[in-house]
Amino acid sequence: MSKKQKEKKKFRFEVLRAHRNRDGERERGKKKKKKMEAPKQLSAESQSIFREGIGLVLSQWSALRMAVENEWGGRDSRSKAEQLGSDIFSWFTQSKEPLYIDDLENMLDEGIESAFNAILDDGSVEEVAEKLMIMHEECLDGNFSSIGSLRETSRKRVAHPHVRQVKFLHDLNLMDLMVLNFL
Repeated sequence: MSKKQKEKKKFRFEVLRAHRNRDGERERGKKKKKKMEAPKQLSAESQSIFREGIGLVLSQWSALRMAVENEWGGRDSRSKAEQLGSDIFSWFTQSKEPLYIDDLENMLDEGIESAFNAILDDGSVEEVAEKLMIMHEECLDGNFSSIGSLRETSRKRVAHPHVRQVKFLHDLNLMDLMVLNFL
């Protein structure tokens, strides 16, 4: 990891530490000494929405999308990506210990490496981990706005390719139309 990446990671960690803690206070600098409490748990509604959010974040992760589309993990690449999402959800919801971003980054790194035989040095693992940690904190507070934004972005991305296909439909011959109908 380069010096610039380490500084960036340190900054992100500081941003996460400055993010509101579960008591609603701002944490600054040193950690407060207090009894170790079990992490706050998501409600049933929040779990459902958070699971969807994990799927949306992973579906927008270009490195993972490329690995799935190009079947780097074999024919079952899509199921491997879905399993990664399930593992992440379980980590957030079943952990009895405090959640640390470094652990999540390791899980993402190991998941991508073992499922798709890929090592990512583009900083995307850290970016995805940060998004997921912040999204989890927001869901604990009943704030689902980031997931709403992800839904909207996903809808726009899905709708766009269809427009392109219709735009060029007049250029297709009969064989092309048969192939499109088959798909």
